[in-house]
Amino acid sequence: MTMSFHKGPSYGLSAEVKNRIAQKYDSQKEEELRAWIEEITGATIDPDFQKGLKSGVILCELINKLAPNSVKKINQSALNWHQLENLTNFTKAITEFGLKPHDIFEANDLFENGNMTQVQTTLLALASMGLPVTVDIGVKYADKVERMFDEEKMKAGQCVIGLQMGSNTGASQAGMCAYGTRRHLYDHKNNIQAPMDNTTISLQMGTNKGASQAGMTAPGTRRAIYDTKLNTDKCDNSTMSLQMGYTQGASQKGQNFGLGRQIYDAKTCLN
Repeated sequence: MTMSFHKGPSYGLSAEVKNRIAQKYDSQKEEELRAWIEEITGATIDPDFQKGLKSGVILCELINKLAPNSVKKINQSALNWHQLENLTNFTKAITEFGLKPHDIFEANDLFENGNMTQVQTTLLALASMGLPVTVDIGVKYADKVERMFDEEKMKAGQCVIGLQMGSNTGASQAGMCAYGTRRHLYDHKNNIQAPMDNTTISLQMGTNKGASQAGMTAPGTRRAIYDTKLNTDKCDNSTMSLQMGYTQGASQKGQNFGLGRQIYDAKTCLN
């Protein structure tokens, strides 16, 4: 009797990510992998590629053909943990065989049909490193090529500025005057009439057009509070205009400066 894992459906962002990964799965590559595995192992894979490899038995036999005795024990049991053990042993074996960690799937990717695209990627990478067969499949890893440079070459390279730092192509200081030289506010190359003298203010400095001091009196001159142009009567110095305030009704009648102040009214209070 076998046990099965029950995993609910994905929703939202998880479902969208899962669908995008599933769209990258290549059915043609699946047929090529099927033919390659069957040719090496001599086994027949189930029409459902995932179910045929789920137990890990065929995969363990595959790596043992590529690298003998990579997996010491292959579990033929139908129990889930035995099948997961086979898949784990397979991933350890292909890591020692030389596959890159980012190319290797996790056991649940195949066992739970979680990410068959990654399973396909792993098998294609393994096929590129496997035995020569009639099926042309996979992309071979690039061979490592080490280059040795002598000390002279290394020092010469320190004087080279790479394009990652930018480029000064086309940059020029032609036409620039020496530092500290007076700068003209006009371009003598454009046949523009030069300023008359140093007191001329160009429009670059602003304009005083419309500004005037006409009619302004000299500083310190007394300013009349009436308008001489309106022919109004001239006021004397003792006259206080309403602009200065209003004193009507104000009186100091009855006030005695310096005298004692009665706290009662002699006119109304009795002795």
